[in-house]
Amino acid sequence: MAGEVVVDALPYIDQGYDDPGVREAALAMVEEECRRYRPTKNYLENAGPEPSTAFETPALQREMERVQQRLPMEPLSMKRYELPPPPAGRLGEPTAWAEAVDNSHAQLSHQAIRVLNLELQLQYSSEAWRSYLNVLQALVERSQNVHTQLRKQIAAVNWERKRSQTASGARLRALRRRWAQLVSDNYRLERAIMQLEIQLEKAKGQATNDNEAPDMDIEAMKNLPDKLNSETEKEVQKKIEDMFAD
Repeated sequence: MAGEVVVDALPYIDQGYDDPGVREAALAMVEEECRRYRPTKNYLENAGPEPSTAFETPALQREMERVQQRLPMEPLSMKRYELPPPPAGRLGEPTAWAEAVDNSHAQLSHQAIRVLNLELQLQYSSEAWRSYLNVLQALVERSQNVHTQLRKQIAAVNWERKRSQTASGARLRALRRRWAQLVSDNYRLERAIMQLEIQLEKAKGQATNDNEAPDMDIEAMKNLPDKLNSETEKEVQKKIEDMFAD
């Protein structure tokens, strides 16, 4: 089925990871994958344009262009803090002096507001900062609680995975032993059947050198009982279990 995931590894019950040659084989597979991978000059060419331009403001774009063109940064403008008199050609104009006076009033208002802000800061900044730190502490505690819950969830998932794999491992081992028992039973049945066939052929007097059985070699069957009898059923069972030992 499409999208079906086939789990072919049970790390909590699988054995043999520390056997000689396993690490070398894994590293060889990684090296083979690296040799097949051919990186291009721009390996992100299929990813499309970068979405960073969506967050660039016009001022940031101008600054980036200035950096790319290696132009010097514009000096900080102090014009807003200056109180220039009227130009030399307009010293006799009342409107020019009115503009200069308005500019001085604006500068004085600005300085008065700065002084007021400093006074408010001296009076309330400590409490505001303490409140800000309390908010930060609450955010840290909430983040730590979320982190703790996530770690608990991860531990629960790992524990459930281990429990499931351990149970599956016990079932797999039981099925493996059952399979070995069935193979051993089939082996004994096959041996008994072949012995009976040999005895039947001998009873009929058809076991001759000129005639061959259609599905088996009579001479091989004659040698089979002695060969099989040299291994007891327990030895056969043990060999089968050793083949599929954990």
